[in-house]
Amino acid sequence: MVTLTFPTWMEPYRALATGKVSRDQWQALMRQLLWPVLGIGLFLLMWQFAAQRIDTSLGQFPGPAQVWEQAGNLVNEHQQAREREVAFHERQEKYIAARLEQQPDWQPVTRAYTGAPTFFDQIGTSLITVMSGFLLASMIAIPLGIVIGLSSTVHAAVNPLVQLFKPVSPLAWLPLVTMVVSALYVSDDPMVSKSFLTSMFTVSLCCLWPTLMNTAVGVTSVSQDLTNVSRVLRLNALSHVRKIVLPSALPMMFTGLRLSLGIAWMVLIAAEMLAQNPGLGKFVWDEFQNGSSQSLGRIMVAVIVIGLIGFLLDRLMLMLQRALVWDKASAQR
Repeated sequence: MVTLTFPTWMEPYRALATGKVSRDQWQALMRQLLWPVLGIGLFLLMWQFAAQRIDTSLGQFPGPAQVWEQAGNLVNEHQQAREREVAFHERQEKYIAARLEQQPDWQPVTRAYTGAPTFFDQIGTSLITVMSGFLLASMIAIPLGIVIGLSSTVHAAVNPLVQLFKPVSPLAWLPLVTMVVSALYVSDDPMVSKSFLTSMFTVSLCCLWPTLMNTAVGVTSVSQDLTNVSRVLRLNALSHVRKIVLPSALPMMFTGLRLSLGIAWMVLIAAEMLAQNPGLGKFVWDEFQNGSSQSLGRIMVAVIVIGLIGFLLDRLMLMLQRALVWDKASAQR
C-alpha cells in the first residue's frame, strides 16, 4: 500500500476538501489564499481608478484591461513570427532541393532567419544574459569571500576595495565595460556578440558584492567548537573548508546569492536600456521611442513580466537553498 505524503503548506487545502478545517487551518488558508487575492484585487482597482485620470502625450494611461489586451497582442505577434520562421525554412529547403536536382555539384548555403526578435525572444535573451553574469559573479565572489573570511590579513587588504566599488552604479560601469570589450574582443568570427559580453560583465560587476560580503560573514561566523573539531581531526585546509566552513556558511551565502540575483536582474534591464543591447530593457526603450497609442500598454506588460521573472528567480533560489542548506529556519521566506 502506497502512502502519499503532502507538504505542510497543503494541509489546510486537504482539510478543506474533507470539510474538517480547524481554526488554525482557516487562518493558514486566509494567509495563503484570501489575503493575497484581496491585495491583488485592491491593487487592480486602484490602478484602474488612477489610470482613468492620467492623460499622457501618448494617450490615456493603460488600465488592467488594456494591458491584458496588449499581452494578448504580444503573444499573437510571437506566434506569427514563429510561423514566418517555419515558412522561411520550408521555402529555403524547397529551393535547395530544387537547385540540387538541377545542379548536383552545387554547394548549398543555409541562411539563418533574420526576422525581428519578438517580446518572448527578448525575454529569453535577458534570462540567458542575467544567468551568465550571475554565475560569473558567483564564481568570483564565493571563493574570494571564503578567503576573506578565513584570513584577517586578506580582509584588511580587500575590504577598502569592496567598500569603494560596491556603491558604483551600473550606469558608470557600462561605458567602461563597453570600451574594454570593444578593444579586447576583436574577432572575425565571434562566438558571442559584444552586446552580450557588455551586458554580462556589467551585471557581474554590480551583483557580486552581496555574495562576497555575505559569504565572508558566514565564514567568520563558523562556530569555534567546529573549528576545534577540525583541529582535533587534523583536517587539511581544503577538507576544513569543504567539511566545516561551507556547511556552516551556506545560509549566509545563499542570502547573498538571492540578493545578488535580484540586483543582477535590475542592473541588466538598466544596462539593456542604456546600451540598446538586445533584451527586455531594449524592448521597453524601443516602445517608448515608438510613441504609438499601444506603447504604454506594451511597456506595462514588460514591467509586469520583469517583476514576475524577478520573483520567480528569487523563488527558484529559495528552493535551491531549502534543498541544500541544513538550517531550514534560514530558508522560510
